[in-house]
Amino acid sequence: MIPGGNSPVLIANGIHKMFRRQTGEFVQALDGVSMEAGHGTLTALVGPDGAGKTTLIRLAAGLMSADAGELKVLGVDVNADPKQVQSRIGYMPQRFGLYEDLTVQENLDLYADMHGVTSQERRERYSRLMVMTALGPFTKRLAGRLSGGMKQKLGLACTLIRRPELLLLDEPTVGVDPLSRRELWEIILQLVSEQGLSVLLSTSYLDEAERCGHVVVLHQGKVLAQGRPAEVSELATGRTFLAEPPTGKTARGLQSRLLDDPGIIDAVPEGGRVRLVQIAEAKTRPPALGGVSVVPAQPRFEDGFMVLLRRSAAQAHTESFITLDHPPQRRDGEAIVQVRDLVRRFGVFTAVNHVSFEVRRGEVFGLLGPNGAGKTTTFRMLCGLLAATAGTLQVAGVDMRHARASARQRIGYVAQKFSLYGQLSVAENLDFFASAYGLRGSQKRGRIDWAMRQFDLAGFAHLPSGQLPGGYKQRLAMAAALLHEPETLFLDEPTSGADPLARRDFWRQMTALAEQSVTVIVTTHFMEEAEYCDRIAIMDTGRVLAQGTPAEVRRRARSSAAREPTMEDAFIAIVEEGRHSTPERPEGKGDVL
Repeated sequence: MIPGGNSPVLIANGIHKMFRRQTGEFVQALDGVSMEAGHGTLTALVGPDGAGKTTLIRLAAGLMSADAGELKVLGVDVNADPKQVQSRIGYMPQRFGLYEDLTVQENLDLYADMHGVTSQERRERYSRLMVMTALGPFTKRLAGRLSGGMKQKLGLACTLIRRPELLLLDEPTVGVDPLSRRELWEIILQLVSEQGLSVLLSTSYLDEAERCGHVVVLHQGKVLAQGRPAEVSELATGRTFLAEPPTGKTARGLQSRLLDDPGIIDAVPEGGRVRLVQIAEAKTRPPALGGVSVVPAQPRFEDGFMVLLRRSAAQAHTESFITLDHPPQRRDGEAIVQVRDLVRRFGVFTAVNHVSFEVRRGEVFGLLGPNGAGKTTTFRMLCGLLAATAGTLQVAGVDMRHARASARQRIGYVAQKFSLYGQLSVAENLDFFASAYGLRGSQKRGRIDWAMRQFDLAGFAHLPSGQLPGGYKQRLAMAAALLHEPETLFLDEPTSGADPLARRDFWRQMTALAEQSVTVIVTTHFMEEAEYCDRIAIMDTGRVLAQGTPAEVRRRARSSAAREPTMEDAFIAIVEEGRHSTPERPEGKGDVL
């Protein structure tokens, strides 16, 4: 039932939707979905990649028709009259259509013109939206010069310009840093609590689902559960614990061991320990917990979510790990990446400002920061894709300022958008990247066979990569980056938009690579993923604000948090402290780096 007995703004009964791929294969996106979203309520659609969340939202927006079933939005049959529905709702897709060569104000004016908003209505609404989104000081800035978080807020403002009766948001915080994510959520919650707006959103952040009044858990096109978030959390009651890694062992290593135990549903690093969920309220400890100190923990939505997926026979982790044919030779304590006073300027703008750090062989190093912090610019210099303006930069013993081409044979790089060729098949992408890395003949064929096997891609060999589910796009990108068995792997936001299952699988694979002496350097907006790293650095405005082990960085937030601080608490505290002591960077090219 929807919370509080509110009348529904959306009712779905037995919705089916099927798609046909270019290969001729049919995919069942929605399989008999029935759900409701209440008036004045914040409802969340959550589920793994390919669960059907985006399809359901697009159906509700009248952008496509269901194959079977009934879908009513604001009392209107969407299939029968999609235009009437579209005139009363606001819809913000994952990639909102901002015009990047127009200013913030010009984008607002354009959308107001499209929706017939009068001059008098604009004066009142613009003022309210600029205060709500804090975009008031930036109305003359080009949309293309905004950070990722500011673009999302502008997209939301353009969506709200018409005062919709129902707001549909598809993954509104994907690729957004924690500070911007917090600001977006403050806006969404204000819209619901103060203005009584009905909101239906999809999200891959399970902590966001806990803020909603109603949740619908989807998997493989079916509804697994719906109700209050607390009802899902309660599924893990008596099964949730925190485990302390043995002396000298990492939380990442303990997590990998625990996930191999069939009596354990889920395990993730948390605050230097490992949070685990058992299959049942076991009277005996699973074998993997032998000799490990554990204490009970209060269950949360994510724990219950994982219980639901296990009930549906979903696999919580992969069964095999990446095994390299020729792993790098281990040399304990060797610095494989050395960065000293690294600078990158674009004209008068300094995007990276005297950054220094080093990474040891076989280490997992996290580079964190808000949108526009300079992380991607730093990454591109480390990978030899962008020349440094000044400073010292060595990767695997090679000076990246003078021998970038030769160094690329020893590194792998996965970009934010994976850099795949969408029109090429999986097999054709692997063939292209193998050739680009200088692999030929039997060696190339052997490495492609290895990639197909290691990443379970054989079933998609002839499918255009642009049609792959998100999790498999990530697998293909990883396979392409590892074809030449690099010593160092650079991963720029590799899990952005990935569901919790895909993120867990990804990090198990990173653990396996690190154990084979591959050095992994990663950027991420998921602060809980920083717990997988041996050390991290937090950047903002082109500078390193803090670096150390996750435990050392978390301690920076102790003075400002009454409870035990999370990595997100520490991140926000460190960035806000840095911004308080540093004036805002001027507008320019670096705003989007």
